[in-house]
Amino acid sequence: MDKGSYCLILAGRESYITIGSLGDTWFPQGWYVYCGSAQGPGGFARVRRHVRVFKRGVPSPTWHIDHLLSSPAFNLEAAVCIPGHDPETECHVASSLSGRPCPGFGCSDCGCQSHLFFYPEDPRDDVLSVILSLGLSADIKTIN
Repeated sequence: MDKGSYCLILAGRESYITIGSLGDTWFPQGWYVYCGSAQGPGGFARVRRHVRVFKRGVPSPTWHIDHLLSSPAFNLEAAVCIPGHDPETECHVASSLSGRPCPGFGCSDCGCQSHLFFYPEDPRDDVLSVILSLGLSADIKTIN
């Protein structure tokens, strides 16, 4: 199975959502980018799992992102897969994005401020620009 890192691009309506240990969190209307790792044994199967959670929900969320993917206030628009075996790639991408960080989201296993970023406009250009500036390649999939 291919491994790498990924970015999920979501559009969201203004909402309060309870996010695990972060508690009740307010999300303004706009766009969000979540950076994740597909370095585990399933590789990019992690991204396919996120798409399934978005389409069907999940009874007991495992990760912070599951709460957004299961919420009717959020729509998963695209997944950007970044192939490679460097486990630091997700953090390099996250630290280079220009969006406003959502503190503590999705980064409990690293030293990053956040792995979720808010944008008032569609962030695809920023995501792809960051990936290219880091000398990486990516495959973007639109989610229907």
